[in-house]
Amino acid sequence: MAISLTAPTAPTVPTAPTVSLRRTTVVVGVGAAAVTTAVAAALHTAGVPLAAGGEIPVAAFAQFVFVGAILGGLLAGAANRSSFAPRRRFLQTVVVLTALSCVPAIAFGDTLASKLALVATHLVAAAIIVPVLAGKLSD
Repeated sequence: MAISLTAPTAPTVPTAPTVSLRRTTVVVGVGAAAVTTAVAAALHTAGVPLAAGGEIPVAAFAQFVFVGAILGGLLAGAANRSSFAPRRRFLQTVVVLTALSCVPAIAFGDTLASKLALVATHLVAAAIIVPVLAGKLSD
């Protein structure tokens, strides 16, 4: 009689880079949301209208920046899975998307000061999020 021992198989869990990218995305999203909201609050306190077809609440900056970071993390993950040069593809994509995200602020900002402030907050958020996420990708 032969006895056969089989080791139990562990359930599949995400690999370390995936978990790391997820955690990094959330952390950088929270950080960028806080910084961008602080910039928006400072601009608002200085009397710069944050308006595009109506006043934009300062809290909305945190929400939109965090959602943008999550979308960036999804793009980074997709680039990592499907591209031969994920970092380069990610950077090419987010530069275009960041530029496109500034178009509504320019087109619909109520005043020149609003337009400049809204574009500046987009660029502050991108300057924080993009390098961190790109750093998680391989060349």
